[in-house]
Amino acid sequence: MTSRLLEQTAQPSRDAGHWSSGPFDRSYYVGIPQRPAMKTLVLAGVLFLLTLCTCLVAGTQFALAFAHNQSISIDEFVQAFKLLYHQPAALLSGLPFAVTLLTILLAHELGHFFACRRHHIRSSYPFFIPAPTLIGTFGAFILIRSPIRTTRALFDVGASGPFVGFVVALPALVYGVVHANHISGLADPSNSDVVFGIPLMLQFLSAAIHPGVNVSDLLLHPVGRAAWVGLFATSLNLLPAGQLDGGHILRALSPRSHRIVSTILPAFLLLLGVFRHWNGWFVWAAILFGLSFLRIPRIYYPVPLDLGRRIGAVLALIVFLLCFMPAPIVNL
Repeated sequence: MTSRLLEQTAQPSRDAGHWSSGPFDRSYYVGIPQRPAMKTLVLAGVLFLLTLCTCLVAGTQFALAFAHNQSISIDEFVQAFKLLYHQPAALLSGLPFAVTLLTILLAHELGHFFACRRHHIRSSYPFFIPAPTLIGTFGAFILIRSPIRTTRALFDVGASGPFVGFVVALPALVYGVVHANHISGLADPSNSDVVFGIPLMLQFLSAAIHPGVNVSDLLLHPVGRAAWVGLFATSLNLLPAGQLDGGHILRALSPRSHRIVSTILPAFLLLLGVFRHWNGWFVWAAILFGLSFLRIPRIYYPVPLDLGRRIGAVLALIVFLLCFMPAPIVNL
């Protein structure tokens, strides 16, 4: 049986200029969510193990390239998948990348999970998405299974994941930059199959740790590359549209601004894909365009955000700017 928590409905007080409880408030009951079903935990565990395998393959390629002071090779990356059944012990070299990346993604999703628990919102356990890609995964997600009733809960659920993921990724990025190899001409098309974008956070750390060295000539340690993926995932989640984390934050601040940005952002991403030559922006434009047709759940109690959360929204924008890359990955 699910226990219940009695809450009071907040009503607007125009004279006071803020929301307060009044004598005519009606009570409503909010169910305190039970833990997700055991079968979902089993599914989450299976997906985690599969993602660990694909991330080990990706991490092994990053480790080999780093050991030989080379950029990653697409051909060798494909060959690395054969190690899963030919020589699985060789994949142990991919552990630093895989463990770091999965820790960052798990921290992000647990931020959402515990924010949901705090606001008595039902949610699933984190589900990872394995993928035979350069980074070994398409990320992770949780399913929210009950309404988000207040704007403050909407903000907390949206902002908690990116904040926690960024905090966990930052020391890993510092480690990766400290132990990076300096290779002149690393970003030269004749030397690399793939060139990774450089977020502002990486530029700042590179200038502080390796002054005078061109950041594009730094070959990150695999731990740092996993942190790079974490920053990339954070920037995508903070896109201020639809039901992404950034969309939740913007909607909590201003529903009207959320509607406007959600409408124009897909077109902006299309232009970004054309001029920055990353096909992934076309996919994200299509995703956001599709999300615009989904019904956005109603917020029943639009309590204005307090000062702390408004400051948090500014911090979320700063984190987005530090992580965002117009051209994250360029195939040469």
